[in-house]
Amino acid sequence: MFTGEYIHSFDMKGRVIIPSKYRDELGEVFYIGKGLDRCLYVYPIQTWEEFIGKLKNLSTFNKEERFFLRQFISGFTECSFDKQGRLLVPPNLREFSNLVDEVVIIGVIDKIEIWNKQSWEAYSNNEEFDFDGIAEKMSELGIGL
Repeated sequence: MFTGEYIHSFDMKGRVIIPSKYRDELGEVFYIGKGLDRCLYVYPIQTWEEFIGKLKNLSTFNKEERFFLRQFISGFTECSFDKQGRLLVPPNLREFSNLVDEVVIIGVIDKIEIWNKQSWEAYSNNEEFDFDGIAEKMSELGIGL
């Protein structure tokens, strides 16, 4: 399970160190791609395969489902770490998420997300969301500690 928040920097070649506890959980081969809210999603291969299995139930005859499949899946690529535990983020993904200098790497249960640091701070401090109010709704759904 992925949890936590880490701040790291990109090097000149577009590589970033992924925290060792995440590397262990991701394994040698994993998938990285365009996520929602302009961040990148990184999935362990088993989680990716389970997710793809669910997406196979979408209909290519449905225009919106077809669009979603094309847009989402085409944004992903198989990756691995170099010997120093760094991830080379492809240029198109760095551009998509505006990853230049500092990034925030967060664990979100079954995947990690890579954010532009300023984008993460803006998202985290967005007044559109009321964390306490959302927590109450979760409680109403039977999700609580």
